[in-house]
Amino acid sequence: MKKNLTTGSVFRTLLQFSLPFLLSYFLQTLYGMADLFIIGRFNGVESTTAVSIGSQVMHMLTVMIVGLAMGSTVMIGRAIGGNQKQEAEVAIGNTVTLFMTLSVVLAAVLIALVKPITAVMSTPAEAVPGTVSYLTICFLGIPMITAYNIISSVFRGMGDSQSPMWFVLVACIANIALDYLFIGGMHLGPAGAALGTTLAQTVSVLVSLWIIRRRNTGLSLTKDDLRPRKPAMGGLLRVGVPVALQDGFIQISFLVITVIANQRGLNDAAAVGIVEKIIGVLFLVPSSMLSSVSALAAQNLGAGRRDRAVRTLGYAVALCLGFGLASAAVMLLAAEPFVGLFAKDNGEVIRLGSQYLRGYVWDCVFAGIHFCCSGYFCAFGRSGFSFFHNAVSIVCARIPLAYLASVRFPDTLFPMGLATAAGSCLSVIICVILLLWMRNREPAEPEGL
Repeated sequence: MKKNLTTGSVFRTLLQFSLPFLLSYFLQTLYGMADLFIIGRFNGVESTTAVSIGSQVMHMLTVMIVGLAMGSTVMIGRAIGGNQKQEAEVAIGNTVTLFMTLSVVLAAVLIALVKPITAVMSTPAEAVPGTVSYLTICFLGIPMITAYNIISSVFRGMGDSQSPMWFVLVACIANIALDYLFIGGMHLGPAGAALGTTLAQTVSVLVSLWIIRRRNTGLSLTKDDLRPRKPAMGGLLRVGVPVALQDGFIQISFLVITVIANQRGLNDAAAVGIVEKIIGVLFLVPSSMLSSVSALAAQNLGAGRRDRAVRTLGYAVALCLGFGLASAAVMLLAAEPFVGLFAKDNGEVIRLGSQYLRGYVWDCVFAGIHFCCSGYFCAFGRSGFSFFHNAVSIVCARIPLAYLASVRFPDTLFPMGLATAAGSCLSVIICVILLLWMRNREPAEPEGL
């Protein structure tokens, strides 16, 4: 069902749209943790390691698919906002053609490279067989993962953020049930975890297709809409490719920082890994705002309501700033109990993790701001701006400062935590400059859409 996001209270519309997004991200986080929790209950450390490494690879891949799908959300949202039904149908049809072709090719390539990928991840010898089987099955399921993200991007472009939330809830419930069946009941180990994940995605896709058939979306696809069109494909790729590359780059930077921490010793590595989990939960809010701003601003720009797009950005920044400051206050006062939830009685890991968390938590403040700006840039078709500020911050601040902090301060992780926040602070400065440039540029038309 299409939903008009171009009228009514901007603040209320933003909240109503972003809350289901936030719940979807939370469920996806729970979904990702289920495999590790259940495999840990029924199998040994080698199986847990295999699923952990395999899930890191799949997370990076999924993040990049979601980033690429941002082009679909923006294209469809602008067409819906401008009441251009035919353009919306062509955008949806070309999205299906692009992503399903890409998913089949990607699955074939990755299956052929599964052993080299396992080696690049420095997988311990005991975990190699499990990692290979986990990744092989998950790579076979890439078309289903892609289909889910296509459907979600289409619904969000039409202004519906609630349906994707229910789709991921179905997948989450199915994944937990199938994990207990395959891992606990049939003792399939990492292969069972992968089967549970892949089949759960398949169930979610089938349910979503059934719902689409029963609903009156106001749109209908024909074979002609599936035919590649240069303007539609160009718009999808112009927005989606920079976002996908940006997200991939960010994931690589996290891996680099993890390697830096690993070189300091086992306790430091454990502390950094624990804090990354905590920060991952806190980042659900900025992530949901990025996607919400892109969808809402796209519809309003399509309707010629740039003023509402600007106000959407302002409210989103205010919400993220408030959440970031509140998170910082809580973590500064209670870092030890939060880290202790994962470290049990290891006092050294708790000490190091608390230091890292007290520095890292400031990243939530700055990241919330530049995440919202990235969503705004995407709505204008300028996702290259998002890639630019993230790339500069990673290369010029986040990674080099983290390395210097590790070398200069070997007895504490607090400066390494601040290094991540410094990277986001640089992104914010660049975003402000880009926003001022966009405001003063004439004509003020979205780029290439």
